[in-house]
Amino acid sequence: MNELARRLLYVLFGILLFRIGAHIPVPGVDPQKLADFFHQQQNTILGLFNMFSGGALQRFSVFALGIMPYISASIIIQVLTAIHPSLSELKKEGESGKRKINQYTRLGTILLATIQGIAITRYLDATGMLIDSELQTLVLIVITTITGTVFLMWLGEQMTERGLGNGISLIIFAGIASALPGSFARIFDRIRDGQLLAIEGLIVIALLAALILFVVFVERAQRRIMIHYARRQQQRSMTQAQTSHLPLKVNMAGVIPVIFGSSILLFPATISNFFAFGKNIDWLNNLTLLLSPGQPLYILTMGIVIIFFSFFYTSLIFNPKETADNLKKSGALIPGIRPGVQTSKYIDKVMTKLTLIGALYLALVALLPEIMVYGWNIPFTFGGTSILIVVVVVMDFWAQAQAHLMSNQYQSIIKKQKVDTKSLFFNNKF
Repeated sequence: MNELARRLLYVLFGILLFRIGAHIPVPGVDPQKLADFFHQQQNTILGLFNMFSGGALQRFSVFALGIMPYISASIIIQVLTAIHPSLSELKKEGESGKRKINQYTRLGTILLATIQGIAITRYLDATGMLIDSELQTLVLIVITTITGTVFLMWLGEQMTERGLGNGISLIIFAGIASALPGSFARIFDRIRDGQLLAIEGLIVIALLAALILFVVFVERAQRRIMIHYARRQQQRSMTQAQTSHLPLKVNMAGVIPVIFGSSILLFPATISNFFAFGKNIDWLNNLTLLLSPGQPLYILTMGIVIIFFSFFYTSLIFNPKETADNLKKSGALIPGIRPGVQTSKYIDKVMTKLTLIGALYLALVALLPEIMVYGWNIPFTFGGTSILIVVVVVMDFWAQAQAHLMSNQYQSIIKKQKVDTKSLFFNNKF
């Protein structure tokens, strides 16, 4: 078995573990009352939370909290790394600094999972969805949910290291993909029951297909900056000047801003939903309602957060000054632009425009289905966030699989050439 096959099997095994865990219930919870409650919460922030957990929250399985505490902790640590001097120095220390930052992220994940676990348990107890309210039952529920999140965090890291693609993204993808057959089934059920005209169902499917094609087109779009390599002297001859290009993706940040934005809106809304229950905390109750999917405040806040994290994450993964320095060291230059500072400014200007386009594209795709559902009452059951995550993760996974396949083919060609060279040597010698 080659390396690519082993990595694929590891990814499939990780997804299988996640889906099995999503169906293992936490003891002490009344499943019927929980199912009835979530049936009423499909179009709320809890429904969105349940989507990211792959239905684990609705079943209240061991993975009820999902991977969102880890994502929230990652956001907090990355923001602190950008503004805090000591964490910034850690980032510059290379692999050792990266390990320390990852450790802080794991500790933050446990802390956030503990807060969310206590909040959920308190809410279940207050609403009578627990079989009993003994202290040992409450503690068991909290510990189980925390352990589930920690296991998913470990599983995602292992899938990234030993599999293909980003393990955390693949876990989120698996959770969303598990709900897609049910979404299609609901459309056909509504058509069969007469609640939805066949032509309306076809329009929804056509819009879905158009949105997917649009996502694929933008994700593959690049802005290529022309680069000239100066002529170099090799021994007694001069090499001819070469022309190449610097490819810059329109959406450099990928799907990360959407995931980050969803996580940021999910955490406070979830906490407010759980702690405000049974108490006259009007502002918390109002916040929960206003931050529900489809509400104007949700759409506005989500759009702003996506745009912000598009610029923030792009600045973390791409440094125009470093790129300009590398071009200068390699003897490359952009026609009409001086090497060094001027090149850095030019690349930064181009990247700012591209990032703005990419941010607006992410906000449009993520929020357009919400606007269609709640603004024009179009029965678009697929969230834009779900579509983005599924398409981008699949594209990234496929690209990495192709890269591994080409690498294996290249290595096999090299080995074959070595074998042929050895055989030719021995044949000539003997």
